[in-house]
Amino acid sequence: MSFSGKPPVKVKEAIVQDNVKEAEPSNSPDHIAIIMDGNGRWAQQQEKPRAFGHKAGVDALKKTIEYCAKHHVKFLTVFAFSSENWLRPAKEVDILMSLFMLALKQQSSKLHKNNIRLKVIGDCARFNSKLQAKIKDAEHLTAGNTGLTLVVAANYGGQWDIQQATQQLIEQAVKLKLPASELDLADFLSTRGIPDPDLFIRTGGEQRISNFLLWQLAYTELYFTETLWPSFGEAEMDEALKAYSSRQRRFGKVSEQITGENP
Repeated sequence: MSFSGKPPVKVKEAIVQDNVKEAEPSNSPDHIAIIMDGNGRWAQQQEKPRAFGHKAGVDALKKTIEYCAKHHVKFLTVFAFSSENWLRPAKEVDILMSLFMLALKQQSSKLHKNNIRLKVIGDCARFNSKLQAKIKDAEHLTAGNTGLTLVVAANYGGQWDIQQATQQLIEQAVKLKLPASELDLADFLSTRGIPDPDLFIRTGGEQRISNFLLWQLAYTELYFTETLWPSFGEAEMDEALKAYSSRQRRFGKVSEQITGENP
């Protein structure tokens, strides 16, 4: 993981961080999560190698970051590399790692200049030492920024996240001599301190969440599009936000409770 040390521990009834308070009803999402799918298929359509599609995918991500910053989205979380992606051909994995390193080198200062904070979540220990160092440098450089927070999930899996959080929770419960039920699992997830996504987008036509943010997506609105990620631009994001704004988020309540009408 890219975060150092143990997470702050608090009893459920104790302090609640300001940025993770229960969100008030809104027609625009504060936190958007995206599975950026379709780079390889897009490249095939262009009769280009898969690497060409991944490079185009990086360009699409830059435009999405700009869009979210412009529209005052507070958090953007993207699935850059899953724990299962190591199963891909070694050549493609090497290309993805090289692109990740290059993007950090070229974009960190630009993120900082635009008041964007970067966080990388996932088991970063498997990355080489140079990439790990570059991740830490970029996070440190942008740590004080107050605009959009860009969360990059790299070597991340939702099941892994829950497993490592559970282990940490048990260790802390033993250390503090508290029942495990007195601690909140969310405080030990890699996304601690970050509100759960309001809107989840997956491009490329697949309709599944593929081990991404399993805990955090419990009440997230899901949006699937056939558009391949390199072709996902401002118009497609507008459509996703339009769909989101038409939905009523009830969080287990009935409609009348949300609207204030008598049930």
